[in-house]
Amino acid sequence: MFSNPKLNVAQLGLKEGMNVADFGAGTGLYSKEAALKVGSTGKVYAIEIQKDMVRKLENDLKEWGVSNVNCIWGDIEKVGGTKISDSTMDAVILSNVLFQSSDKLGLIDETKRLLKHNGKVLLIDWSDSFNGMGPAPHHVVTEKTALDFFTKRGFKILEKISPSSHHYGIIFIHE
Repeated sequence: MFSNPKLNVAQLGLKEGMNVADFGAGTGLYSKEAALKVGSTGKVYAIEIQKDMVRKLENDLKEWGVSNVNCIWGDIEKVGGTKISDSTMDAVILSNVLFQSSDKLGLIDETKRLLKHNGKVLLIDWSDSFNGMGPAPHHVVTEKTALDFFTKRGFKILEKISPSSHHYGIIFIHE
């Protein structure tokens, strides 16, 4: 039912030394998996808007023995809101954040600002709402709508993945 961060991050093709931003990091499972892939010479920036989640994530990462994640309290929907320099990320992870975003184009513009040339985006979001799980039906962002948002902002589809029966996944490239 739920998507598997380890399998999804593996499909992104991260390598030792890369820099990755995890937008709306939440519990940090995607940040943790990305950190393991980029190794000690890479860095993951876990951006979260909820201050209490940032503190919890910092504590969890220590407990997990993960030291290459920088937790940031920031706004992923505002250009410059992540407090990360332009064109410094090899990849951005957007897992279950598009449907929650009130400024979807702002989110995509901030993603684009951070990415290096040929940087990748891992987008995973809910494809439906069911049995009280996932977003309310009117908050679901369809795969077609997500594709339109990203391609109109200059992203190209690299591949589609199947993260779970109730999620869609797309890997975009920023050329």
